[in-house]
Amino acid sequence: MMRTKYLIGIVIIVIFVVFGALSFRKTLTPYVSFQEARRSGATVQLIGKVEFSEVKYDIEAHQLHFPIVNENQERMMVAYQGIKPANFEQADRVVVIGRYKNGVFVADQLLVKCPSKYQGSSSDSSL
Repeated sequence: MMRTKYLIGIVIIVIFVVFGALSFRKTLTPYVSFQEARRSGATVQLIGKVEFSEVKYDIEAHQLHFPIVNENQERMMVAYQGIKPANFEQADRVVVIGRYKNGVFVADQLLVKCPSKYQGSSSDSSL
C-alpha cells in the first residue's frame, strides 16, 4: 500500500517536471541568422542596425516599417505593430522578436539597444 503511494507520487512529480521542461522550452526564443529566420517560420529573435533613412511610421495605425542590417550586411524588412519606442531614433541596434512571413519579418516585440548613457566619456574622470 505504501509502495503504491510512493510510486504514484513519483509519477506525478515526473509528469510535472516534464511539463515544466516543455513549457520552459517553448518560452525560449533563439537568436538566429536572417537566413534561418526566413527558413524556419518559427518565432525567433534577430538583431541588427536600423537603416533610419528608410523608417516609415504610421502614427494613426501604430505601424512601424524599417530595414535592419546584420553584421554580414544582409538586409531584412521588419514590420512592427505597436507604439514606436521613444528612444528608437537613438538605437545603436534593435532586437526584433517575431516570425518571417511573406517577405517581411513581422515583429511582435521590439527591443531597442542604445549606447549606455551611464558610460563615462574619456574627459569625465570625476566619476
